[in-house]
Amino acid sequence: MTAPLRLAILHDDGLARCPWPGVDPLYVAYHDEDWGVPEWDSRALFEKLLLDGFQAGLSWITILRKREAFRKAFDGFDPQKIARYTPKKVERLMGDAGIVRNRSKIESSIRSAHVYLEIEAKQGFSNYIWDFVDGRPVQNKLKHMGQMLTESDMSRKLSKDLKARGFNFCGPTIVYAFAQAVGMINDHLVDCHRHAECAALGLKGPA
Repeated sequence: MTAPLRLAILHDDGLARCPWPGVDPLYVAYHDEDWGVPEWDSRALFEKLLLDGFQAGLSWITILRKREAFRKAFDGFDPQKIARYTPKKVERLMGDAGIVRNRSKIESSIRSAHVYLEIEAKQGFSNYIWDFVDGRPVQNKLKHMGQMLTESDMSRKLSKDLKARGFNFCGPTIVYAFAQAVGMINDHLVDCHRHAECAALGLKGPA
């Protein structure tokens, strides 16, 4: 028996949306305001990459519900501050029930901050990330969720390069999800009201 196609869903407000956020208000707001919007700010890209790393083995909604607690615990994801974290700070984070208390992921975040600072000093972290899509969002035209990829040649290349530089928890699937979220790839379904809006933002390029 063929599984039903997961098409865009018409919500009570009259707007069609991708089906994955369902009707959870927090998830719908994330879909409408964040997901797929081209992000050109280096620090914001760093934050999203780390959060996606914390998501490994979990659902994104779990991380989304903890995002503000993460931001507070990790000093607004300021790479310079994170790079100076001491073992005592790691222990404090391990005691913070508001975040995902995974020692390997926390310690990886500190190493990643050092790598970020190196890349930012040499070429700009945003420039580095966006070079993998030649500086402009990939505009996919998906009609249903069955057409959506979980990884791509681009995500495999970026994953490999990030790992070579010292990042962890950044496999091809995580990197593809990251690329979708920060607008490097526009994977809103074509019938979703956000597809055209995100495409227009991509055409503008960095402010």
